[in-house]
Amino acid sequence: MMPSSSEMLFILAVFILFFGIERLPKLARSLGMAKGEFQKGIADSRTITEDDLDRGGKTESAELVEKADEAGVDVEGKTTDEVKSELEDE
Repeated sequence: MMPSSSEMLFILAVFILFFGIERLPKLARSLGMAKGEFQKGIADSRTITEDDLDRGGKTESAELVEKADEAGVDVEGKTTDEVKSELEDE
């Protein structure tokens, strides 16, 4: 249920009474930034989850380590690019 305009004005008046008018822009800015960060996090998590599901529920690095183990390639201390190039060489 959405508050009516008179209820919103009352809430705004109480806020101004308790905290002062100078904090209102700071609060609005903080809420906007928090909303943006939240939406960015949601978008990132959806992308990662969909990609992982396409790989059978594994992350890219977990799948690479599994392939390297099957091929007998040591992954200790190597970057993903180094492991990929060794897998391609075999």
